[in-house]
Amino acid sequence: MYMFNKTKTFKKVLFSLFVSFMLLILNPQKVNSQTIFTPEENSYIGIYEKILPATVSIEADIDKGTSGGSGCVISKDGIILTSSHVIEDSKSIQVTTHSGKTYKASVLAVVKNKTDLALIKIEPKEDLQLAKFANSDEIKVGQRVLALGCPFGFKDTLTIGIISRIDYERNKIQTDAAINPGCSGGPLLNLKGEVIGINQSIYNPDNNRSNIGIGFALPSNYAVEFIAKVNKKVARKT
Repeated sequence: MYMFNKTKTFKKVLFSLFVSFMLLILNPQKVNSQTIFTPEENSYIGIYEKILPATVSIEADIDKGTSGGSGCVISKDGIILTSSHVIEDSKSIQVTTHSGKTYKASVLAVVKNKTDLALIKIEPKEDLQLAKFANSDEIKVGQRVLALGCPFGFKDTLTIGIISRIDYERNKIQTDAAINPGCSGGPLLNLKGEVIGINQSIYNPDNNRSNIGIGFALPSNYAVEFIAKVNKKVARKT
């Protein structure tokens, strides 16, 4: 009798496992991402999905060929913040949104030299999501950050790192999050998905051709100040 009950119990366990396995196969949507990824991974995934619709890729036609970069959407009517060196001396500018739609862009305002910022404008035929800016005066060395851009034409690329250094004299945020050609103008983000910097440049021994862990972003407060000045000028004209 004892052996019979033990065998019967074992069969029930096997049957239960079999049913659970079949349900998993037949209903894969039941597997919640929370059970697959760690809390840290879910945080990065959430930030990426939140900010991606508020970013664009940029291609500018210049004398030497094509200048590629990224940008942040700052208004529903199609104003985009990017780096001025991305669109400098361009004959034409094309902007591709997260949805895959491409628009011609015009230049609204440019600040060159150290600030290296520009505002360009498209006429969107879709709803655009806006990037949210944080106070860059509150950032700290060691803080986890994420960079989003279009390195070497690889659109919608996310990299992760920390703030390695804050250069107060040159107004630069140094980070080891991978920043490569094509990332300029894209956002450097905190873990709330807010923009704390605008990715700008890299430093390395091979003439800035690739990333070795030393990248720079312009603090977001300079971008916010630049946008406010442009808005004031526009308001005066109207």
